[in-house]
Amino acid sequence: MASKLLRAVVLGPPGSGKGTVCERIAKNFGLQHLSSGQFLRENIRANSEVGTLAKQYLERGLLVPDHIFTRVMMTELDKMHSQPWLLDGFPRTLGQAEALDRICELDLVISLNIPFETLKDRLSARWIHPASGRVYNMDFNPPHIHGIDDITSEPLIQREEDQPEAVAARLRKYKDAAKPVMELYKNRGILHSFSGTETNKIWPYVYTLISSKIPPIQAEEAN
Repeated sequence: MASKLLRAVVLGPPGSGKGTVCERIAKNFGLQHLSSGQFLRENIRANSEVGTLAKQYLERGLLVPDHIFTRVMMTELDKMHSQPWLLDGFPRTLGQAEALDRICELDLVISLNIPFETLKDRLSARWIHPASGRVYNMDFNPPHIHGIDDITSEPLIQREEDQPEAVAARLRKYKDAAKPVMELYKNRGILHSFSGTETNKIWPYVYTLISSKIPPIQAEEAN
């Protein structure tokens, strides 16, 4: 476990590689990786009250409202009061950031800035296994068998929101919602932005930043 109770967030638009970066940070520094998407899926599968509410929006192709999404995350974070953690995909809006402020003080916010064309290409090539949320990219992370999940052998789908015509609208919505969140953390002096088109090239800089806050749990190369 990390020697300091570090509380960190990784922000970035859909397709920016947040999940990959978070997994690497968790592995190298012992932070608990808290994926907002995973928590949402678990609540939907469990038919919890918030899961049922969230499902009604998702089935209509709508974003889950702040008050529902925040309830999901606050419930999970309440279990983590004595552990260092890394939030992936939350907060996405100023309202969510303000709710997070009420329960903890963040030490570090990492923002991944990826060019629009790169994001558009990544998202349009993205297919998922609906039950687990496992993501494949047909360009650089394809399944062993085309259209089939590696672990369950169940079929993969491309979500409507990942189809080319929907991607541009998604990215615009993300940018509008994220701008005040970025400003909030920038003004506090805890926002660190990394730009590039490849996660493997951004990662060494992220590794160096985290290493300046807490020691790695094992000696590994930054990349």
